[in-house]
Amino acid sequence: MGIPPSLSVPPILTMNQNSVQLAEGARRIARTDNQPREDNDLDALESRTMAKVSKRLIPFVIICYFVAYLDRVNLSFASLEMNKDLHFSSTVYGLGAGIFFLSYFLLETPSNLIMLKMGARRWIARIMFTWGILSGAMAFVHSETSFYIIRFLFGAAEAGFFPGILYYLTLFFPAKYRARMVAMYMVAIPVSAVIGAPLSTSILYLDGWLGFRGWQWVFLSEAAPALILSVVTWYYMTESPAEAKWLAPDERQWLVDTQAEELRLRRAAHDMSVWQTLLNPKVIAFGIAGYGIANEIYGLFYFLPQIVKAFGLTNMQTGLVSMIPFGVGAIGMIWYGKKSDRVLERRSHTAVTFLITAVGLMLVGLTPNPYLRLLFLSFAAFGAFSVLPVFWSMPTAFLSGAAAAAGVAYINSIANIAGFVGPFIMGWLRDLTGNYDSGLLHIAVVCNIAAFAIMCIDHPKEAVAKTA
Repeated sequence: MGIPPSLSVPPILTMNQNSVQLAEGARRIARTDNQPREDNDLDALESRTMAKVSKRLIPFVIICYFVAYLDRVNLSFASLEMNKDLHFSSTVYGLGAGIFFLSYFLLETPSNLIMLKMGARRWIARIMFTWGILSGAMAFVHSETSFYIIRFLFGAAEAGFFPGILYYLTLFFPAKYRARMVAMYMVAIPVSAVIGAPLSTSILYLDGWLGFRGWQWVFLSEAAPALILSVVTWYYMTESPAEAKWLAPDERQWLVDTQAEELRLRRAAHDMSVWQTLLNPKVIAFGIAGYGIANEIYGLFYFLPQIVKAFGLTNMQTGLVSMIPFGVGAIGMIWYGKKSDRVLERRSHTAVTFLITAVGLMLVGLTPNPYLRLLFLSFAAFGAFSVLPVFWSMPTAFLSGAAAAAGVAYINSIANIAGFVGPFIMGWLRDLTGNYDSGLLHIAVVCNIAAFAIMCIDHPKEAVAKTA
């Protein structure tokens, strides 16, 4: 019996279907075989791009931030002689050190909004030039009033530098690199003290040269690098990844696409205007935690040399011994930033560092032994500096665009209130009690409050863009 015509299959059609099925199967196998190769190519492109970005930007911003903090930390070492020459009490010194941050606080957010209009290159170069002028002007302080005025103007000149650089770097570094990037950038803070300590105390020995006191030479000599870098910044910085001619076209496109995708993810989750950002409870909580960071950092920066000199050391010995806690802090920043990046977890990592600092400072107050005090100060410095890269990776993980620039500046502005209040309280308590232990206890209490504030923030693991 033959096959009905309606059920018969022409041989040529059967052959074509088999060919199509075989071809489709071959394509599937090829896609499967090629997928690891494509992923490897993409990984190689990412690695190559980020290596170039890091090599181009990180050393430069480290130098800039190093100079910024060198111009801050030099006050603490100049004070070893300046306070005696000008008859400044610890309260006067603390108020003068802190008044820098009052103008910094008032002008930081406006400064960053101006930067968005003018561009990072022009505005950051302007900041560095004016702060260099005001840093050098500190050599001509001759009274309490002139001390306060120049410090206030110095803060106004530098306002916006830190959040401006931080925002600029987030344009070039995707989320999964951010804590390491911030760690490498902000390692300049403790390193400026490690290098600045023996450098500044050495310059003190120029006392009398050309008619200037040693502490005046500290300010004059350490202002020059900022002026030089302002010119370098104008010609070296690139405004955005799209303008990065030092990247190959495929590298530039990968970076632009990756940053655009992460920006889209952030906006989808947290699309806020500038004013919504400034009033956001999460941003305010970040500000409270930032206050704790600034309080501990500047407590160590401005008073550690005087605490160490109380061990009975000379100026040079004070500079060398002061290097130890700051060196521990520098190592901690790099290690802890990488640790946080591996798991993309920020909140608990931040809270732990606050508690480490609090415990270290409380232990300092419990012993008069200089060796143990130095050990506990180093323990506290580990926490105080390790918090920086982890904490500052958090706001930029949920803010974008103008909201990111304004939000980071706003958080840093709140934090810098501690730069004004903290040194004043430390100096006042020193005059009141005759030692620094009560001031260190005050810092420890604030650290505990900051740890609580950071744990109140709902901060999930960060989204990482995947680009093809």
